[in-house]
Parts: sequence; C-alpha cells; structure tokens
Amino acid sequence: MDIKNLHGQGYSIRKITEVTGYSRNTVRRKLRERTPQAFSVGPRATKLDAYKDYIQTRFAQCGLSGVRLIEEIKPMGYTGSVDTLRRFLATLRPINTAAKKATVRFETPPGQQAQADWAYCGRFPNNEGKMVPIYAFVFVLGFSRSLFVRFTTSMDVRVLIKCHQYAFEYLGGWPREILYDNMKQVRLGPNEWNPLFLDFATHYGFTLKTHRIRRPRTKGKVERMVFYVKDNFLNGRAFCSLDDLNAQSMHWLDNTANTRQHATTRCKPADLLAQEGLIPISSMPSYKVCPTWSAKVNSESFVQIQGSRYSVSPDHVGQSVVVMLREHKIIIRSGNLIIAEHDKAERRGSCVASKEHLSELWKLSLAACEGPLPHWQMNFRQDVAAAPLSQYDTVESEDLTAVATECASTTETVATGCASLTATEVAA
Repeated sequence: MDIKNLHGQGYSIRKITEVTGYSRNTVRRKLRERTPQAFSVGPRATKLDAYKDYIQTRFAQCGLSGVRLIEEIKPMGYTGSVDTLRRFLATLRPINTAAKKATVRFETPPGQQAQADWAYCGRFPNNEGKMVPIYAFVFVLGFSRSLFVRFTTSMDVRVLIKCHQYAFEYLGGWPREILYDNMKQVRLGPNEWNPLFLDFATHYGFTLKTHRIRRPRTKGKVERMVFYVKDNFLNGRAFCSLDDLNAQSMHWLDNTANTRQHATTRCKPADLLAQEGLIPISSMPSYKVCPTWSAKVNSESFVQIQGSRYSVSPDHVGQSVVVMLREHKIIIRSGNLIIAEHDKAERRGSCVASKEHLSELWKLSLAACEGPLPHWQMNFRQDVAAAPLSQYDTVESEDLTAVATECASTTETVATGCASLTATEVAA
C-alpha cells in the first residue's frame, strides 16, 4: 500500500526504491499486483513429518488420542512433544467429522422401499386425567413421498403391527422392503429379529431392513417427515382426545401433506402414488396378531412354552425356533419353515409329543449306542499262589490239640476251687 501511495503521488520507481529500501524489481512487481498477496510462511520440516502417514491411518481407523498415538510412534523414533502431535491431530478432526456427515441421496424406484419410524410427541392428560405419552407412527413411501401418520399411547410391537396395517389400508398396499432404525420392536440384536414382527413381515412378504447404528440419516426421508409432522400439523393446534388427534391427522394428510408440491420430486405425493405399483392390499388376508415366543430346542427334542413341552424333529436340537399360538394350535417355526404343529396343551406340565418325532429320536439314540467298541482293554486275571489242602489239615489238627489241652487245664482248676468251698458258699 505504501508503494502504491508513493507511486500515486508521482514518485518514480527509483525514488520509491530509495524511500522504502526495496529493490526495483520488488517495486515493479508490487505495482503490477491488483490486490495485495496474503502473508504466508513456507512449510518447515518438523520432527513429526516422518510419522504423519502412520498417524493419519491410525486416526482414520480408530480415532486415537494424542496420548495413545505418541506411545506408538515413540518406539518408532519420534522425539518430539505430544503438543506437536495434538496440533497435527486438530487438522485431521474436521476432515474426519465431514466424512462422517457426508451422505449420498438415495432415490428408490417405484414400489421398492418405504421408511418407518416413531416420534415422541410429549405427555398429555387422558380422559381420566392421567398423564400418558403420545407417540406418532410415521410411514413414508420412498418414490412418491406419500405420507401416513398414526398417533398412539404405546410403541409395543403389537401396536406397531396395527399401525402398519392402517398404513397399508390408507396407501392401498405395501412396498417390497421397509427401512427402520434399530428399535427393539423390529430387531432384538445384531443377528436376531423380533419373532412376532418377523412373522408379520413374512405374512405380507416384505423385507425388513435396518440402518447402521448411529447413522439415522440413512433413512432421511422419514426423519424429515417427523419434523414436518411436528411443525406443520401438531404445532399450534389443539386436540380434545386421541381419537380427535387421529381424525384431524387424516384430514391433514388428505388435504395438506399428500397434496402439496414436494420440494424434491416437484410433484404432489398423491399424483405419484398411482405410479408406486404397491402390492395390493386385497392380495393377502389381514394378519392376525398371535402370541409369539422365541425358544430353544433341548437335547430331548422338545421346546418348553407356558409350562408345557412340545416335540420337534431331533434334527433341530440346539436350534432357536419361533413358537406361535394360533387358534388353539402351537406352531413351531425355524426361519420361514414350519417344523411342528400341535394342539395346545389343556393344562400346565403336559408333554405333547408326535409319534414321528419320538421314532426319529429313538433311531438316533440306538444308532449312537451301536457305535464302535472302545479302543482300550482291561484284563482282570492274576496269578494266585495255591497252597496244598494237606497244609490246612495239619494246621487244623494242631489247633484242635491246643484247644483240648486248654480246656482240660481249665476244668481241673475249676474242680480244685470248688472242693475248697464250704457248704454255705456252695449254696450261695
């Protein structure tokens, strides 16, 4: 700025050089620049340079702290401080955070996918004045963005199934797969589905999918609809009961939510619903919710439910099965296959067994008993020294002689003692 001010005042390049002390080339270069260049310091070598690739790899894999990383690179030859390492890690964290938040928009073809979720809406008094929670079941089709909402006071798996049935009736059918978060009503663990909800999905023939843990943006369509329901429908309205809440929500769906122009598709969800090609609701009878349990087949080829035992094929010993009670029938399933069906026991403690299952179990037990003989032997024979019988005869005669001698001596002693007694003593 000083050079340009001097040049604007009429100073020549030589005079500016004398005043500022810069060389002529520097003065000419600055005068040619339209804007001043930012001050920068060239890169300098640090003690950490040789280990930066290793640190970047370990931080990307595990997100280790500076204290942990310095323990790993010190044996490799690092002699710098932990503060230098922490300053370098500070430059990596924004990159790592941005990578975690990066999301690719995933558009599905017609009839392929729907997304479902629960939303907590607060606690309100019921007709009896008791405070109860209100939940919103939100269901949106991926292609048309057609929306369905149902308000409940519970998130039980049976309520979840009933809400799905309401959604299928409202939309006219269901897609080929539905995406959820890792709620316990759908998935009990990493490799275990809720048996009742799995049976419901199998009945209608759609695939269950859940997003990665701590990755809710994977089902961003329904996440956005949760906010839309709370902001556009619930906010600023009043409802006198749960039935009134659901009645107003249906009116809102028909006249606002599904008739608006969607910001992404630029079409009304109601217009695109006809193109979804959903599996029609009339193609399958309505699902009836039945009591369902998860059990394990014991070593005797039985499962125990409600205090009674029911037999299955011994091929399933040790496996986990799903047991359902449907119209006084006990149905046992392994995956999608029904492996046994029994009449429900009339009282607790009963044992309900199939002849075929017991016959198979006997065959397996007999086959196990007829296995090869053990590969070890034991011999109980021992050589015992046998004494001649004459030896026992000699010993016996010697013993009898000794006994006779002792008896004779005893008799003589008694007789002598008795002779010395008086008549009075004898009488006594």
